[in-house]
Amino acid sequence: MVTKEEVIETLKTCMDPELQMDVWTLGLIYDISIANERDVTIQMTFTTPMCPYGPMLMDEVYKKVRSIETSNKVKIDITFDPPWKPSDELRAMMGI
Repeated sequence: MVTKEEVIETLKTCMDPELQMDVWTLGLIYDISIANERDVTIQMTFTTPMCPYGPMLMDEVYKKVRSIETSNKVKIDITFDPPWKPSDELRAMMGI
């Protein structure tokens, strides 16, 4: 059985190559759902719809979550609704 906590810990190892921060901390992950105890669906976004690293980032998320021993299927849904907006805390971490 895969747990949400395992997925989150795995997502924390997926780095945005431009911002050098993980997708979880950046707030790019909007939702994680687990069906049948093994099938993971992730709803995520990119910092911008034109993100040049989007396909690479999505591939990394897929491969790393799929590598969790107890996972079976991994589905990633990309959305831009709502558009990504960094939190005040994240903005402070980024120095902006």
